[in-house]
Amino acid sequence: MNILHEGLLRLGFDKGDFFGIKILPIEQLESKMEKYIAILQEYNAKFDLINADEHDEIAVKHILDSLSALPKICGILTERFNASALPLLESGFISGLSLADIGSGAGLPGIPLSAALPQFSFTLIERMTKRCAFLNHCATELGLKNVRVEENQAERLEQKRFDLCVFRAFRPLEKKMAKVLLRILKDGGCLAAYKAKKANIIEEMDSLPQKPNYEIFPLLVPFLTENAGKEEERERNLVVIEK
Repeated sequence: MNILHEGLLRLGFDKGDFFGIKILPIEQLESKMEKYIAILQEYNAKFDLINADEHDEIAVKHILDSLSALPKICGILTERFNASALPLLESGFISGLSLADIGSGAGLPGIPLSAALPQFSFTLIERMTKRCAFLNHCATELGLKNVRVEENQAERLEQKRFDLCVFRAFRPLEKKMAKVLLRILKDGGCLAAYKAKKANIIEEMDSLPQKPNYEIFPLLVPFLTENAGKEEERERNLVVIEK
């Protein structure tokens, strides 16, 4: 079984769009993600990128996990920003929306998301120089013309810069970091955080002095969250926090 291909099918990437927003054809996306997996395998030891080396493990725990939130993200872009109705510029990018992956690291989830949505501009924010070099290499090798890599820390980003920020395995959302991340959002923008157990998320949110307006959406990750009762089962959720 081709784990990556089957996983993309189970996530609905053969439909061609989510909530009216076109996505890269599944054959092209699969090809890019296979190349990305190969790059991760080649550079993982040198750059200390991810805690996986085998192809299928990377495909499930990192690629499919990152892409599992894309339908919800497209829903957010359509509902909050009417992205499906925004015009395309001559460059082929959708006008007026800026998306970011904060603490991008190995490019997760930013690289898979930007590959699937080539019409949206993505900024990958990463503080480590060597990882920025890796991200630029990935963008070049995968032909991601919609990706910009910025060596920076979340704390130093300008205010009201992005419409949507995603982050995955970034850090606990404590008081200071919540304030920082909300500050870099434009008014009406939102954060989309990849998290694990719902119970832990609720505890994390309740611990904030000013509880944000948020929703938790379960993520179904093929070959990861669907093995009920088995040891390898994982709980995955997307936390959407509104500004």
